[in-house]
Parts: sequence; structure tokens; C-alpha cells
Amino acid sequence: MYTIENELLKITINPKGAELSSIFHKQYKLEYLWQADPAYWAKKSPVLFPIVGTLKQNTYYFNNKAYHLSRHGFARDRSFIVSQQQEDAITFALTSDMESLEIYPFVFEFLIHYQLQDNRVLVTYEVVNPASEDLYFSVGGHPAFNVPLVPDTTYEDYFLQFEKTEMLNVWPITADGLIEDRPEPFLGETDALPLKKSLFYKDALVFKHLQSSRISLLSAKTEHGLEIAFEGFPFFGIWGAKDANFVCLEPWCGIADPVSTNQQLPYKEGIIKLSTQSRWKQNWQLTLF
Repeated sequence: MYTIENELLKITINPKGAELSSIFHKQYKLEYLWQADPAYWAKKSPVLFPIVGTLKQNTYYFNNKAYHLSRHGFARDRSFIVSQQQEDAITFALTSDMESLEIYPFVFEFLIHYQLQDNRVLVTYEVVNPASEDLYFSVGGHPAFNVPLVPDTTYEDYFLQFEKTEMLNVWPITADGLIEDRPEPFLGETDALPLKKSLFYKDALVFKHLQSSRISLLSAKTEHGLEIAFEGFPFFGIWGAKDANFVCLEPWCGIADPVSTNQQLPYKEGIIKLSTQSRWKQNWQLTLF
């Protein structure tokens, strides 16, 4: 495990998957991150790369060849190396190798930067294409936050506050993990989503192109909560394991295959095309209070 900290925050990261393991506020003595009870869900904040969500039949095609990737890709199960570390910042790196090339035929370097600024955590994804061919990828976050956050409150005491009023339609997920071709009405026009565990009994709530680029986890019964800022991420997922005491707030640059997919990677919804000798960066931020 690796740790970075400042006067207010201390975070711990597991080199396996470069996964956040703890987000602790030293002044409030509060742990914000779900602590992976295996009875419900044994992960905390997996990083999704080089795909987000599920492929149809776990298969995609590139240059007339079939490749197979499991849900959310392989980065969350690989060991990253630390390429740079300071007291309040750290960078993890994963590079392509013979094993990855068998299932994902691209040369890449995938960097994850964690940085603390006062009561904020900045998470930056950086993808580098050193090869002479275009690189196709998706990337996303999957952090799970404790709900309830403080003692003497319940799950149902919390709600999600959107930055702007939204027409909240959701894109349903099929039994095999694909996205339906049409959205369904969810809450209509609103800027708040009251939390209840039954919201996730069918799977995640998937949104496309929200007007908001910030969502807060709040409760009328406590001053403590958090805000996630995700400008530049076109897709967003909200999820919780059945009856578990957490909610995942998931900024995505990428999405599961739609049911109508042709399975051709260059045409996959949400796929990012990175040209040769180029790099791509995107970040999301947490503000803890």
C-alpha cells in the first residue's frame, strides 16, 4: 500500500489496479471510502480500462480479428508501478506487455495521478500512445462511498444533489450487461435524487450527457458529505450492491456496448481514438466536507 497526505486528508492506494483503498479526513476522523465488505462487494474504487462496462459476448473486433475482454477491462486486476511520489501526490503506471497485447492489441502507457489539495482529491487519468498506429480505449472511475457517512444516520437520510436541474432519464442495462437502445423516464425534471437501496436492485443507473458536471452526496442530518466534479466525462453511473451501505459515483469516458452494437472497436460508443505519439488526460475531483 502507498499513502499520501496533507494537513487535512490521508489517502491510501493499492498498487493492484492503482485502486483507492482509503480516503480519510484527519480533522473529522471520517473514512469516506467503502471498505470492501466481501459479503456485498469486495472492491473499493476500481479503475476501468481499456473498456468501461460489458462488451457483447465479451468480444470486440479490430482489423477483422476477434478479441475478448471481461467487464471493465483488465487494468483493475494488474499491478501498477509507482513512477513518481511526493508527500501529497503519487503517480502509478501500467504499460502494455505480451499478456495485454494478446487481448488488447495496442501499445500504451496508462498513468493514474493522485494529488491532494486542501480538502480535495484530484484523480487524473493519462493515456499515452507511443506507437505508430491509433490507439482506441475507454476509461472510467468506480469509487464507492460510505452511506451512511456518520453515526446516527441511515442510508435513506442521504440524497444526491445535482449541480443543475436534469431531465433524469436512465439507460437500462440488460441481463447480460448491455445498454438498451432507448432511455426510460426515471425521475423527470429534478436536481435531487433521494437515496434508497432499492434503486440499484436491477443494476446501475446509467446517464448520458448530464447537464451537471458536479454531484454532491448530502444529508439534512449532518454537515458532512462530498462533491464529485467530473467535467469532460460524457457518461455517469450510480450504483450500489444489493442492500450494501455505499453508493458508487462513477465518471466514465466510455460505456457498455449497446444491444445494437456491431462489436467493431473503432465504432464503439464512447470509444476514444488517440493518434500516434499523442497523450490524453482527463480528471475528476472529490471535495470532502
